[in-house]
Amino acid sequence: MLPKPTHVSLIPIKNMNRAIKFYTNALSAVVNMRGTGDMKDGWASISVGKAELWLIVPAKRESMKFAYNVFKVKNIRTAVKSLRNRSVKFETAEEMGPGSKVDGPITYSPYGASAFFKDSEGNMLMLFQEPKT
Repeated sequence: MLPKPTHVSLIPIKNMNRAIKFYTNALSAVVNMRGTGDMKDGWASISVGKAELWLIVPAKRESMKFAYNVFKVKNIRTAVKSLRNRSVKFETAEEMGPGSKVDGPITYSPYGASAFFKDSEGNMLMLFQEPKT
């Protein structure tokens, strides 16, 4: 067992300046640290709320696979509206099985509500609201 681990998600990107602009403008991220010298355009640490994300440009030997990160929110409608006001485009919502319903870009199910969007690098991101009890 790891003693009190913290979690960092790696997000592959193609263009550091464009990615930092997206995350800071659309998601109100804060840049914690950015690589210097040869790593200036290869690595940065950002925070979105309590989440730490590392933006990385994969080495040539690594494939560029999309990351799938989830941002848990208390009110998904408010979060979607806020991001749309920042020019974020959401994916078309889909039914996710019995008991689910679609309302705009949000899918509501017995397990919670979700909405999907992509960052500036094509990575899929998800907003998630736990079901109300």
